[in-house]
Amino acid sequence: MADANGFVRVPISEQEPLVRAKNFDEVCLGYTEEEAVVEAARCLNCKNPRCVSGCPVNINIPGFVTALKEKDFKKSYEILTESSSLPAVCGRVCPQETQCEAQCIRGIKGDAVSIGKLERYVADRAREEGTRMKVSAPSNGHKVAVVGSGPAGLTCAGDLAKLGYEVTIFEALHEAGGVLTYGIPEFRLPKEKVVAPEVENVKALGVKIETNVVIGKSVTIDELMENEGFEAVFIGSGAGLPMFMKIPGENAKGVFSANEYLTRNNLMKAFKSDSDTPIFRPSKVAVVGGGNVAMDAARTALRLGAEVSIVYRRSEAELPARAEEVEHAKEEGIKFELLTNPVEILTDDDNNVTGMKCVRMELGEPDASGRRRPVAIEGSEFDLPTDAVIMALGTSPNPLIASTTKGLETNKWKCIVADEEFGKTSKEGVFAGGDAVTGAATVILAMGAGKAAAKGIDEYIKSK
Repeated sequence: MADANGFVRVPISEQEPLVRAKNFDEVCLGYTEEEAVVEAARCLNCKNPRCVSGCPVNINIPGFVTALKEKDFKKSYEILTESSSLPAVCGRVCPQETQCEAQCIRGIKGDAVSIGKLERYVADRAREEGTRMKVSAPSNGHKVAVVGSGPAGLTCAGDLAKLGYEVTIFEALHEAGGVLTYGIPEFRLPKEKVVAPEVENVKALGVKIETNVVIGKSVTIDELMENEGFEAVFIGSGAGLPMFMKIPGENAKGVFSANEYLTRNNLMKAFKSDSDTPIFRPSKVAVVGGGNVAMDAARTALRLGAEVSIVYRRSEAELPARAEEVEHAKEEGIKFELLTNPVEILTDDDNNVTGMKCVRMELGEPDASGRRRPVAIEGSEFDLPTDAVIMALGTSPNPLIASTTKGLETNKWKCIVADEEFGKTSKEGVFAGGDAVTGAATVILAMGAGKAAAKGIDEYIKSK
């Protein structure tokens, strides 16, 4: 429990590392009611809550936490879902430590209030008790299309539905959820327990979801607007095109993008013994990259029985992954080859991966990102034994939508150009946000973009 002065947060229960490293059950076990109420009582209910400004979707954090402290769980959920359509998701995968919790006054002289874990508790309890989000307005008769059912699309659709819009989401895959379904592992974000109910909550607001519809092939955005009566379109199609290093041997058997590897496991359930989806189960895996996706791929490979190393060209201080994910990976036994960069993937005569030639790095002057640029150390080459390599180097948007939509501007990275305030694009009536605009980023930033676009679409239609 928290200390008497409230400086230390209530610890949260987790599976033991050596146990969880062999299963796909959720690592974090969540707060009990007693623990959640005690942790909520640590909130100072500040007059000028900095935590709210630190949240990309501006949740009324003191409001939902105060209601939780008073054990008014229904009210707490109502306050929470005024701003967020995916609270059970955000409570698990949002980087609160760099956003709302980073602004918490409690964090100045002790631990910040555990806002994310409290959000998770309230959302989980609401799901278990069958509590639903409120529908705020009757139908206004206006139709809006949303491309993609990931966090940006679900948020935009949910907010518009609450305003009375008739919203249809078009999803390319056979299941809704976007990156929540195909990208984030079961042990961090359970699909049947968490993602599916969150999607159902959005549908309960009146949102329709059509799966297996590839915008740009099945139907174009121009056709949706010109032939099917949609007055506005929001593009939240994400960034699913993987990046590679373009080094020798990268086309070998046993080299995967993290996208393919995680999709096979998460969406296609390849981790289950009775799955119809085949997946390579090597004894040694090298994951190249240092972000959350790299941690997800590495921890998945570990659970599939491999000895795993993460290869990252900068130091631990520059790892972009959440500190919690890095710590969990270390606890589970994943090795970190830091200040190390691959230069070639080694293969046998049948083009199977046998290892990876790497070079040691040192940090030089800062680059455009503000991080110190890694520089190869001459004569430091070595071979890292491995029979599979997973590239987790980031993703970019698929150009299909932009190439089939008249007048839609993109930049040199193939991202759709949209203004930050409302997500307006160069094409009238078309809005965009999330990874399709920014490139690969976080779930909560995508949700923030979806929320902003919903406001922009509402203003656009009302002004017509």
